[in-house]
Amino acid sequence: MQTKTKRLPVMIYTEQTPNPESLKYVTNRMLYRGMADFQDAEEARQWSPLAAALFELPYVKGVYIANNFITITKNADADWLDIMLELKSFIKKYLEEEKPIINEGYTDYYRQKHESEEDDDQYSGKDKAIVRQIKEILHAYVKPAVEMDGGNIIFKSYKDGVVTLELQGACSGCPSSTMTLKAGIESMLKRMIPEIKEVRAIDQVL
Repeated sequence: MQTKTKRLPVMIYTEQTPNPESLKYVTNRMLYRGMADFQDAEEARQWSPLAAALFELPYVKGVYIANNFITITKNADADWLDIMLELKSFIKKYLEEEKPIINEGYTDYYRQKHESEEDDDQYSGKDKAIVRQIKEILHAYVKPAVEMDGGNIIFKSYKDGVVTLELQGACSGCPSSTMTLKAGIESMLKRMIPEIKEVRAIDQVL
């Protein structure tokens, strides 16, 4: 007689992030092996049924999904005390029903959208070596800490000593992100790579 494997119940807990408008919902499920960042409902509808469902809630402004957690960014006029438990119940029910989370093909789409500028081939000589160093430092020292805070940082470009990064999840729009960039990442990169003069977020150069 075959016994049906019983799945563990879905468990979710919340973690605060440095961004007062973002909250991290951590689950005991692997949601997506990668990073998925949605800043608007239109993109979410195209690529993530879970993010699209969350955007239907009037107070959701952004959804970031990575590994076993979801970072929700809310509108400033909403209060976490009013919506935190509702969001937790919503996510729990969605996962219990085993609905799709990320659509097939998103990995390639994400890479083309966010990481095309990471290609080392557009750099040559000394700049190419510097870019590789920057990426190694970000990967080893910055990304693990940022992920714990419910966000992500992506290298976008390097030119004339200026490093441009893209902030995702809880990092995007965070009041302390400027301090993190300047006092944290910029000072570290300057110390380890003398050629670096400044670090900027992509929204600071648009």
